[in-house]
Amino acid sequence: MAEVQPVTLSDPSSSLTATYVPGAGMVCTSLADGAVEYLGQRRGLHAYIADGKTMGIPILYPWANRLSANEYRVDDTTVRVTPGVNGVRADAHGAPMHGVLAANPDWQVIDQTGNTLTAELDWAAEPGRLATFPFPHRLTMAVTLSGRTLTVSTTVAATADTSVPLCYGYHPYVTIPDVPREDWQLQSPAMRHLLVDERGLPTGESREWPGGTQRLGTTELDDGFDGVGPGAVFTLSGGDRRVEVTFDAGYTAAQLFAPGSDSVVGIEPMSAPTDALRRGNYRMAAPGSPETATFSIRVG
Repeated sequence: MAEVQPVTLSDPSSSLTATYVPGAGMVCTSLADGAVEYLGQRRGLHAYIADGKTMGIPILYPWANRLSANEYRVDDTTVRVTPGVNGVRADAHGAPMHGVLAANPDWQVIDQTGNTLTAELDWAAEPGRLATFPFPHRLTMAVTLSGRTLTVSTTVAATADTSVPLCYGYHPYVTIPDVPREDWQLQSPAMRHLLVDERGLPTGESREWPGGTQRLGTTELDDGFDGVGPGAVFTLSGGDRRVEVTFDAGYTAAQLFAPGSDSVVGIEPMSAPTDALRRGNYRMAAPGSPETATFSIRVG
């Protein structure tokens, strides 16, 4: 088992730092300018390791957000997942939630310098992972801190003769310190708003989301979108502070999460919409053709 040892990235051109913990699922626990923290700490790293309670920037893999049932089908393969088994966790309604890699200790660091960190995970090395997602592949996360921008690139490379569905995402919990939540400004691009039922699952209905800037006020969000274009920028700002999340490539869907009970906004890049693994609306990484998706976070 890998040690739960943090790795802090820095760049001489900036006072910004980014801290990752490879032995706890390659979670990013901090994006800070000195003592000023721009990631929501929520219940902290210990709760993430012990109970999968998300914080910082966790990866949601191999599916992001919810599945509408405990079974899915890819081509001729039917897979059944069981909450509580092989890393599967469920939401309050019993729906499998956020995949199976929360705080996973199996990431192996393959490169580390002052401002870069690369780690990979062999999906097929653990039988429980294959039981929930029977598609052998290598998962690589490469992160770079350059100036005031953190860039996260994720590559999925099939290691057998089967293609790998791409339904994963990340959950950056962004915060604007020392500014009241109600005074935050959230800017989003034009995209398609996917309407959901009382369980948070897409109904199949949608409407256009014009984008623009809104004062957060008392607004609560847990909303999904698709039709997100390459290079789309989401911005959270307040006072003289500003955080930009850019979906550079490979992320065509998003979730915006702004709970009333916590001063964070989740701006979530997703490679496919919620429940895509059951509905089939996803891309695949074919054998011999690795797929890379990239997002970045710039602190102004």
